[in-house]
Amino acid sequence: MTAELHSRRSVLTTGAAVAGAAVGTVALAACGGGSGASAEAPKPGGKVIALAEVPVGEAKSAKTPDGQDVIVAQPTAGTVACFSAICTHQGCTVNAPKGGELDCPCHGSVFDALTGAVKKGPADKPLPKVNVKVENGQVTTA
Repeated sequence: MTAELHSRRSVLTTGAAVAGAAVGTVALAACGGGSGASAEAPKPGGKVIALAEVPVGEAKSAKTPDGQDVIVAQPTAGTVACFSAICTHQGCTVNAPKGGELDCPCHGSVFDALTGAVKKGPADKPLPKVNVKVENGQVTTA
């Protein structure tokens, strides 16, 4: 009887541990994997957004031609900055720019919408820069 009880206890505790690990894995997957690493650089020459769509002193959410989420800012007239919209904490996509800030909906990190710099953690690295240039009024990947 003791061996049978021990066997049941092992099955139950092992099952609970496996279930707990599965729940933890699902929770981390929802945060984007935890690497904080950016995706590959977009291919050069693709249109991202018309410069006229980005007001001076503001930023806009956009996508590269290969589908990467980015933020395009125009800090001063004709000056463009672009960076990944993927939070460096755990890989969630930040919300659209609002009030000069980008908020991460997963853990509350806040980034400067014009520079990608961290304003509030838990992220401790700025959003990765994406190389762009302005050609014929269009912001394109460089």
